[in-house]
Amino acid sequence: MLVTGGVGGLGEAVVEILRDQNWRVVAPVRAGAVGRLAKGAVGIEADLSVPADVRAAVALAAGEPDAPLRAVVNLVGGYAGGGLVHETAIEDFEAVIRANLRPTYLVTAAALPHLVDAGGGSVVCVSSRAAVAPFAGAAGYATAKAAVLAFANAVAVEYRKSGVRCNTVLPSVIDTPQTGPGSRTRTSRAGSRRPTSPR
Repeated sequence: MLVTGGVGGLGEAVVEILRDQNWRVVAPVRAGAVGRLAKGAVGIEADLSVPADVRAAVALAAGEPDAPLRAVVNLVGGYAGGGLVHETAIEDFEAVIRANLRPTYLVTAAALPHLVDAGGGSVVCVSSRAAVAPFAGAAGYATAKAAVLAFANAVAVEYRKSGVRCNTVLPSVIDTPQTGPGSRTRTSRAGSRRPTSPR
């Protein structure tokens, strides 16, 4: 399994849980951050905006003959807010889109041939509530996360027949699942799930 953003707040928890479940986890990280990874994870220094670095990380994750690459978790991204649209420089707007969309695209694109060759697998991308409910001062961030959501939907459609699932998680809208009579779960087109209250 390949997990990007493995030393971030969410990434640390994801890597630790996956290792506890005996997954072989490969985590590309920025220079000097390999030592911060959870025990047992395989680290590789990589800039996920650079295609050659991404290909090297994916090759490492897919390099065990008896453990083909079956899953990718895209956690790399970042928040950037600021002024209203007319107050935001185009360079700042584009930078937040690049920071969130480019790594997700590059990693997913590099991993897909391996997932298809393995007979299928899963890709998980992280979007945000801002993608579906934007707020003032974060047009670039909302646009970036909406693009991640749209990209995941496209991958899910294109690779369904190859056995590859692509889902999107919106952490800011996930509640504790409800249990008991009448509780329901709503699933988006990308497959992300969130509980909804009984009517």
